[in-house]
Amino acid sequence: MNDDNSRLVYSTDSGRIKQEEAKPQRAKGDGIVRLQRQTSGRKGKGVCLITGVDLDDAALDKLAAELKKKCGCGGSVKDGVIEIQGDKRDLLKQLLEAKGMKVKLAGG
Repeated sequence: MNDDNSRLVYSTDSGRIKQEEAKPQRAKGDGIVRLQRQTSGRKGKGVCLITGVDLDDAALDKLAAELKKKCGCGGSVKDGVIEIQGDKRDLLKQLLEAKGMKVKLAGG
């Protein structure tokens, strides 16, 4: 059974053969952390988006947890962007600058 449309899907030597999916790499920032307030697509509820943080996923989750605790609100991390519920840009700016990051308020 040797036709052009067949491929090996299982081998007794190594088990299932599966193509490794490459994780998409996040773009490196310019060293400036940007704080943006967004309400579009959120039924009028505002969130603060924190972008441009050059940390790995574990450190990003840890930073988000710390910011949520200090702000006293919820949030999440999605695709390398930290989302904090509510309009807490001033407090977030102070907290991030205290960690030695250069912060800009982005958007209106």
